[in-house]
Amino acid sequence: MARENFTGIFLALAALGLTVGGGLAAGQSHRIVIKAASYDPAQVRVHIGDQIEWDNQDIVAHTATVANKAWEVVMGPGRSGRIVAQSPGRFDYICRYHPNMKGEIIVEP
Repeated sequence: MARENFTGIFLALAALGLTVGGGLAAGQSHRIVIKAASYDPAQVRVHIGDQIEWDNQDIVAHTATVANKAWEVVMGPGRSGRIVAQSPGRFDYICRYHPNMKGEIIVEP
């Protein structure tokens, strides 16, 4: 992917108050397991600086794609992905490949 595409993704995430990556988070870590085509837990309540990690335990790929499509985390089978909460808000997300999979992140100060 070109550098411009990464820049656009990070700017969109910053606008939502979220970042993607493997950097160290100052807050707590929250794990969402993907198994049997569902997010567990489906709703997480976190604080700014907390890391949210999805662990895909299914044999197919999944995503965590915010409803307005401004960010997405893509995970192949047996892979994980993460974001770090940067500002408060409520973020509904789905799996782009399986739209019946729904989750919510609530970021508190």
